[in-house]
Amino acid sequence: MTSIGGVEMVDWKLAVTTASRLARPGPEISREEAREVVAELRGHAVAAEEHVRAFTGMATAAGHDTPVLVVDRPGWIEANVAGFRSLLKPLMTKMRARRGNGPGGMIAGAVGGKVTGVELGVLLSFLSSRVLGQYETFAPATRELPGAPDGGGRLLLVAPNIVHVERELGVDPHDFRLWVCLHEETHRTQFTAVPWLRDHLEAEIQAFLAETDVDAGTLLERLSDAVQAFTGGRRGETAEPGATDTATDTATESGAHAPERNTDGRSLVDLVQTPAQREILARVTAVMSLLEGHADYVMDGVGPQIVPSVVEIREKFQRRRAAGANRLDQILRRLLGLDAKLRQYRDGERFVRAVVEEVGMEGFNRVWTSPNTLPTAAEITHPGEWIARVHRGPEA
Repeated sequence: MTSIGGVEMVDWKLAVTTASRLARPGPEISREEAREVVAELRGHAVAAEEHVRAFTGMATAAGHDTPVLVVDRPGWIEANVAGFRSLLKPLMTKMRARRGNGPGGMIAGAVGGKVTGVELGVLLSFLSSRVLGQYETFAPATRELPGAPDGGGRLLLVAPNIVHVERELGVDPHDFRLWVCLHEETHRTQFTAVPWLRDHLEAEIQAFLAETDVDAGTLLERLSDAVQAFTGGRRGETAEPGATDTATDTATESGAHAPERNTDGRSLVDLVQTPAQREILARVTAVMSLLEGHADYVMDGVGPQIVPSVVEIREKFQRRRAAGANRLDQILRRLLGLDAKLRQYRDGERFVRAVVEEVGMEGFNRVWTSPNTLPTAAEITHPGEWIARVHRGPEA
């Protein structure tokens, strides 16, 4: 947990160890079946690439192709910790400089690094059993997890989670695996066909991190206020979501009065942000809504041609998305802001569908021209405003 120049603010190795130990075991499957699943996912990823590019009209830019990796839950954890470490390096350097290199700072850093490592590990263990696939944009390449030649970019397909969900839904496994690959391959195509997109998102994230208050006392005070907001501001009151919709105020399960302080549907992550960070996050959320909605639109557009049971899969998967696994799952989704991601799928897909219906796929693809043609948060929910600005504005 030490490094040249001082103690790390996050014990990354402990984060990996904690997450791997706490991660749920995958579904029971024989070694032969596992090999077949991995081989089929790799084959579907190749087939999905051709279908996605034919449907969208997007092609990989020269020198920007990225690998597809089929991983297990520990592999997904290791890849994400590497990504966090790379992305957060400027912030960690800033925090280490603020703390100082004296004995007191070193001791505090060592203790804090272990605590933060465990906390990150717990979070990743929760997520590691829920992610089916992920286009990892910023993680550095390693021998175990190769990436793009420029140091970032790879598509991860989490085999045990895909098998778990296909069994839970009771759908055709071969169709479901291809359906998942269509969604994830769309993300891979977005970043390989639009090279500036990665740099744009990284710049926004670094701007967000630059606004982070590195004073530990202030951050803890803000976090404490956030936790009190979720627990009703009074000791002993345990608030639980009354529904999975984050716009619904929290209320106790017994039907008691709603908390005196509510969060206006915001997550724990939202509540520890500064006003400047909320502005940046609004822009990033708009982009993520576009990317997720575009992937859903493409998946549904291509699906009927090559996935015979796509209607059944979509209906069952949408019900699963909306319901959550259990009450604990619902609480964690809300606290972590994961319900907001579900809205990204819905709002983004409606945006893409409305724009394509109005100006066609070629007209929609103008969204990838530059950062200036990306939709704003307002335009995501009002596609006509984006069409008016990009297609009918003075520079159109």
